[in-house]
Amino acid sequence: MSEEMQQEADGKIKKFMYVNRKAPYGTIYALESLEVVLIGAAFDQDVSLAFIDDGVFQLVKNQNTTDIGVKNFSPAFRALGDYDVNKLFVEKESLDERGLSSDDLMELTWEDEDDDWEEKPSIQLVSRQEMKTLLGNQDVILSF
Repeated sequence: MSEEMQQEADGKIKKFMYVNRKAPYGTIYALESLEVVLIGAAFDQDVSLAFIDDGVFQLVKNQNTTDIGVKNFSPAFRALGDYDVNKLFVEKESLDERGLSSDDLMELTWEDEDDDWEEKPSIQLVSRQEMKTLLGNQDVILSF
């Protein structure tokens, strides 16, 4: 039996990183990523998300899609904490290159049951170099 098959048989939790590089609207990538993340989380995997390049726009607060005639799915990000998805890594350089800061992002939190259910932020700003390290530590990377 291969090592990978043995790990799956042993029930080892795998680290899944979903990399979001596209703007939230205009393509299906952002919405598809969110749906796949929720499916992965339902299978008790170690799920995290990376927001790079135009993907940082997915987390901008107060999105209004009325004028473009599509459904605003950004409120669904607030449900991620309920699925134990609380590691959302945003590349600082991508924000800077687009004239954004952490103040422009939604406030997403999760409740830490090990810390008396204290609400903690889900979004973590990381440098480009830190993002490379994070990506290198994953078992599975899915890019959208």
